[in-house]
Amino acid sequence: MNSLARQMWESVERYHQLCYWAPEVREEATDVGLKGFFMNYFATRVAPLGTISPEAVQSLVFYYAPQRIHRAIPDAWNYSTPEVILDARYRGMDRALQRELAGLIDGPEVSIAAEITRKAVEAIDGTGRTLFAGWNARRWPHIPHLALWHGCTVLREHRSGCHLMALAIEGLDGCQSVITQVAVDEAPAQWIHDEAGWTTEAVKQARFRLRTKGWLDDEDRATSKCYEGRQRVEQLTDRLDSEHWIEIGSERCDQLREALAILNNHLPKDDQLDWREIYDGNED
Repeated sequence: MNSLARQMWESVERYHQLCYWAPEVREEATDVGLKGFFMNYFATRVAPLGTISPEAVQSLVFYYAPQRIHRAIPDAWNYSTPEVILDARYRGMDRALQRELAGLIDGPEVSIAAEITRKAVEAIDGTGRTLFAGWNARRWPHIPHLALWHGCTVLREHRSGCHLMALAIEGLDGCQSVITQVAVDEAPAQWIHDEAGWTTEAVKQARFRLRTKGWLDDEDRATSKCYEGRQRVEQLTDRLDSEHWIEIGSERCDQLREALAILNNHLPKDDQLDWREIYDGNED
């Protein structure tokens, strides 16, 4: 699949994702009281929505097992506050981007990309995309490289909401979603337990339901129905995530992709887009 929406997501995602791996971001999170990778991940991602419950977080990032979320939320709100956590995230990203991009930080690519990203965000309605709405309600940073990261994050959460809708329409819960993604070879098997945190029993039950739906065969391999269903998920995600890119026009989309390609070339690989390289041990 190589739709415009997917091309733009890949560009945006690569700039956004530094926030998960940069040591500066983890240092800032630790300094304000967060403990461990997943508390940092969940708390910083949903912080624009306030001190929401683990059940609310689950509804927004249901790819992850409930017990993984409950180990982080609501404890994170006892250690810090959403506003303090978000300030720490932006401080960490400022430091990380300055280090990673070095001589490019004041270049034309950053300012051009930040401007176009903002135009794309302004063209979105966003109905039903809760995390998008939360991030979009925040004030844009004045510093161009931070404004670009903020815009990429807002756009990324819009697509995340679109993807959630598409999965729900197919009747897939969180565990089924990651199992089917692995089954059609769109994700590494390690994601089921190690990344998403699903237990052996939860996976067993989910696979039983998927066999009943005809998405897995008796050996838990993807059937043609599974491949077709996952394709519908991606196509609907793209369709829901396309209007703002169409609105700003192909010329601006091309300019944004070209600018981000230069910047992203200096950033770490993305665990979604580059997982084959990462899990094969070929990451540079």
